[in-house]
Amino acid sequence: MPTYIADDESEMVALGEQLGCAFVQYPAALTVHLLGDLGAGKTTLTRGILRAFGHAGAVKSPTYTLVEAYEFATRTVYHFDLYRLGDPEELEYMGIRDYFAANNVSLIEWPARGEGVLPSPELVIDISVAGAGRRLDLHTHSTAFAALLPPE
Repeated sequence: MPTYIADDESEMVALGEQLGCAFVQYPAALTVHLLGDLGAGKTTLTRGILRAFGHAGAVKSPTYTLVEAYEFATRTVYHFDLYRLGDPEELEYMGIRDYFAANNVSLIEWPARGEGVLPSPELVIDISVAGAGRRLDLHTHSTAFAALLPPE
């Protein structure tokens, strides 16, 4: 699967925008797991993804609210941050299954905290520190989705 390098924050946003263009083209509901340590750049990448959908405003990590919705003409993108989730069962109380319906895109930071409740992802993006920049390793089992990804 592809590996990308982002040397700084602006490259991370640009890479997010390229990935977001693939997400825009994907014709079904899409679940993306964003892995990485605190400060790895998961929310920065999300900012770029949202730009591909047409969002021009600020993007903050929904650490305390768990989810932030971004509604666009053709679909809704949900940005989850499960870092402070105490128990995966809490997701059931917030009606988590409704978020994965229809044509929605769900970007999930700290997905391991929702294990057993979250659906399997179509894409996993593992972000790690690489010198002063970041390395993004992408994993998908869908050849149709892989064909939409930008070249390395």
